[in-house]
Amino acid sequence: MGVTFHNLTSESGLKNLDKHLLTRSYITGYQASKDDLTVYGALPNVPSSEYVNVSRWYNHIDALLRLSGVSGEGCGVTVEGSAAEEAVATPPIADTKVTAAEDDNDDDVDLFGEETEEEKKAAEQRAAAIKASGKKKESGKSSVLLDVKPWDDETDMQKLEETVRSLQMEGLFWGASKLVAVGYGIKKLQIMLSIVDDLVSVDSLIEEHLTVEPANEYIQSCDIVAFNKIWNYFVKYVKMRPGPGTLRIKENEVTSIIRNSMGEESLL
Repeated sequence: MGVTFHNLTSESGLKNLDKHLLTRSYITGYQASKDDLTVYGALPNVPSSEYVNVSRWYNHIDALLRLSGVSGEGCGVTVEGSAAEEAVATPPIADTKVTAAEDDNDDDVDLFGEETEEEKKAAEQRAAAIKASGKKKESGKSSVLLDVKPWDDETDMQKLEETVRSLQMEGLFWGASKLVAVGYGIKKLQIMLSIVDDLVSVDSLIEEHLTVEPANEYIQSCDIVAFNKIWNYFVKYVKMRPGPGTLRIKENEVTSIIRNSMGEESLL
């Protein structure tokens, strides 16, 4: 089903996009697609860090364009500007594929839904524009609190935690953890992790690694309890403590601020 966004150059438009991306890694679906490119191209500037989710998503798509490109079809998205501006849209997948019933000439039928010359040219133009801009952005980092739930009270929680921590990838760092009682003798694992936003998607981490074989032998499901930008909280903390010695903040103090912002009890 297609998605519509309105006037992404305005504060209200960016707030709506930020809300949309609160629980999503991409505009539609579970992989980067042409829908992401459409919204990416509609943003006139790099989003402010005030819009945490938009900034995370923008940096991720920007990194993909620089490294490997985006090939997913998407579900169709429309970006509407002001009354004087023309709407930008990507058609739904069904509209980009031609069936044999529509044309008797088999040579003109695109059975595999391959990219048209116009689409390829548009993608090349976007990539060229990114390289020409020469914009350099620091990779953002986020702190995540994750609930990992077992199948039942007979699940070996030590093995469950070992399975979680055995997952290693660039930009992923596991932190402190503890077991929290759920009820009926069942406990869940609550674990902190930090990620480099351009390299790791928490949604993909859960759906493609933690809840599939072999991890799902111990793990029934995972929930994101809290998701916060590490740098934003550090800056706010510095602003709260002006004066000499402001930058000599202890690491455990910053960690405490992040945890408090997540509404989380100490995991240590």
